[in-house]
Amino acid sequence: MECPPLSPSSLCLLSLSLSLSLSLSLSLSLSLSLRAELTSDKGGIEITSDPEMTNGKVTFSVERLEFALTSSLLNPAWVCVLLFFTGESYDVEVHYRLHHYGHFPATMYFEFCTESDPPGSSKPFCIVREMEASAKTHLAVELGPFAPFKPLQVAPYKPVDTVIVEGEPPERYSKTKNLLKCPLKMRNYHHRFHLLLHLEEIQMEVDIKKYDLHNQTMTQDRDNRRLLVLQVPGVAENRPSVLRGDCLKVAKSEDKVQPIIVYTGYVHRVELERVKLGFSKRLVQSFISNTRFDVEFTINRFPLKLQHRAVDLAEKHRLDEVLFPSGSGVQTTPMPKLSMFNRQLENNPEQHAAIQRIVSGASKPAPYLVFGPPGTGKTITLVEAMNQLNRVDPLCHILACAPSNSASDLLCERLLGHMDHHCVYRLYASSRPLSTVPQNLLKHCNWDASQDSFVFPTKEVLMGYKVIITTLVTAGRLVSGGIPVGHFTHVFIDESGQAVEPESIIGIAGEIDNTREEEGQLVLAGDPRQLGPILRSPLALQYGMGLSLLERLMKDNPLYQKDGEFGHFDSRFVTKLLRNYRSHPAILKIPNELFYEKELQVFADQWDRETYCNWEHLPKEGFPLIFHGVLGKDEREGNSPSFFNVSEIEVLVDYLTKLMKTQGKKGLPKLSPKDIGIIAPYRKQVEKIQKALNFVEELSQWKDIKELKVGSVEEFQGQERKIIMVSTVRSSINYVKMDQDFNIGFLTNEKRFNVAMTRAKALLIVVGNPVILNKDPTWER
Repeated sequence: MECPPLSPSSLCLLSLSLSLSLSLSLSLSLSLSLRAELTSDKGGIEITSDPEMTNGKVTFSVERLEFALTSSLLNPAWVCVLLFFTGESYDVEVHYRLHHYGHFPATMYFEFCTESDPPGSSKPFCIVREMEASAKTHLAVELGPFAPFKPLQVAPYKPVDTVIVEGEPPERYSKTKNLLKCPLKMRNYHHRFHLLLHLEEIQMEVDIKKYDLHNQTMTQDRDNRRLLVLQVPGVAENRPSVLRGDCLKVAKSEDKVQPIIVYTGYVHRVELERVKLGFSKRLVQSFISNTRFDVEFTINRFPLKLQHRAVDLAEKHRLDEVLFPSGSGVQTTPMPKLSMFNRQLENNPEQHAAIQRIVSGASKPAPYLVFGPPGTGKTITLVEAMNQLNRVDPLCHILACAPSNSASDLLCERLLGHMDHHCVYRLYASSRPLSTVPQNLLKHCNWDASQDSFVFPTKEVLMGYKVIITTLVTAGRLVSGGIPVGHFTHVFIDESGQAVEPESIIGIAGEIDNTREEEGQLVLAGDPRQLGPILRSPLALQYGMGLSLLERLMKDNPLYQKDGEFGHFDSRFVTKLLRNYRSHPAILKIPNELFYEKELQVFADQWDRETYCNWEHLPKEGFPLIFHGVLGKDEREGNSPSFFNVSEIEVLVDYLTKLMKTQGKKGLPKLSPKDIGIIAPYRKQVEKIQKALNFVEELSQWKDIKELKVGSVEEFQGQERKIIMVSTVRSSINYVKMDQDFNIGFLTNEKRFNVAMTRAKALLIVVGNPVILNKDPTWER
């Protein structure tokens, strides 16, 4: 953007009385009152523009990348401004010359001074004009807001006639506050976590209310007339989360006479944007089409109940040395000589040592930790350790858990690679949709085709397997099913950093026995520098619920911390894996420096990691990392609070098109959409990117384009892609505090940054606003 040359006379005039400054970075960040003062016409001077301004700001869209904005200065007053006499006017042209699409703010600052006697006695005054040019493609127009943003107004509950008689409040109760603030110890363990779980449940109840529906119709299911079908927008994205077995409450919208009849419906099946519900015969038999209902969603308390029980069992079974290990009972044990099932592990000293320690039980009764930074093979290490235990200890029984189904499935698939298939059993919850289960696991799990559901086996059947794999929550069913304490000699928890501590305890309390001479062995694998548990309650987060068992041990227990003198972990209790088998050195460099003390070593296959080092669109040859700066705009639409940034999507689509056109040329391999992942921090940005993939004809015709995954950082944790693109979205400093308060977005969240930057193997493309990102110390690097 530039200002054209002025005539000599105008130049002289401006040098005396007018100062013009243009800023390409950001408009002045002003409070509303200060903005009103600076942008108002004053001193008799009027400033107009074409296009017209609103509240001191000129906003305009341009279809081409070159545009001129004219501002006219007029002095209609009787007061003479220095060298700007009554009735005179001047035009100032600002030329926008843009190199790419986006939103480009600038600020013009005019300073004037009236004639004074004696000269120099009058104070100068200023008038400010803000400008913002918006250069958009047809795609940006298509993806723009369908309606102005309007915060969702939650409908009030139906009025109920009540009379409230106020009681006498007690004195201030300090016990709860003290319980939250005092250090976590075994003596207050169950009281503390019961309280935190209750706080989280209260917030879950509040949050789910925003999904309540009003004046909705239902239909009878064609296949089963006993079921009613309800359309639930967003259920496919877990907004709200509805699983088989959950319950919803409905009441007829027209009912006004109290007491109002509320029907409870149980979810039999979830299909895309609808759920099939089983109600009482009273509603089904009297059901009339087009009857309207108010729908209330409820939370599933089953996982919370299991966590409450687990913290009680932890005290009952005296798991002090598991949860707060002192190391006093640890003895020096010889390391076994092992022949690896996976031969590649023999050349990795850290993985080999971790497996030896686990097999020898060197840390018992304390947990053994496998600290696995991105791409270092922690899951492979756990699987090898389980294979070795199965070979050397005929009496062992292993429980292998993870917080998510996908991580549990991965454990099972890799175990089946070397272990006798009759020894391995994958236990699923009855709510798991069959369509999400890998086909190769159906023969090794509790699916019953005759009942068309997952069925919980008998205790005797389960105890016959050497290894049972399940999620942490479903592991609670083993205790409920009567599996005796001490049956499992080893409990492995993969991705343990993603689970709240009471959730991890589900897989331990009531499963392993630490009261006998032969204690059980707990093995935790994860990375405390990546994303932790997802919580809803700010209070629960504030008082430590967001700290996983893995992270708490590494943060608070000296056994799991580096030696102050030599800077090494105690290998009896923890091993840090150091060899990264995923990423190009340029991609790994910053996370390695910021989070892993520069200890990670590049061991990724050279051909795989250097695939895109000579791509013609790289700014620097041999450096497969691109940061593309975009001055975009934060937008919202309708009732959705989620943000999106159309300008960044345009850039992403441009890079995708270039990747598609260059695949298989100039030494580049053929590219499948499943080789690419796009990460965005907000749900609405994810939706808009998915829409763009279908709107742009070149991309929509790409075979299997639906396999290109677009999701949040949380959805990509534990995954990798050949190419990763990241859209940071945020372009306004005004919303950064909101991101911090609600734990969303990339700014002020090191763990989210770390996960996003470490998913790529060969090419990483980051799109964002450099001015905003530079305000965060992590991004500044």
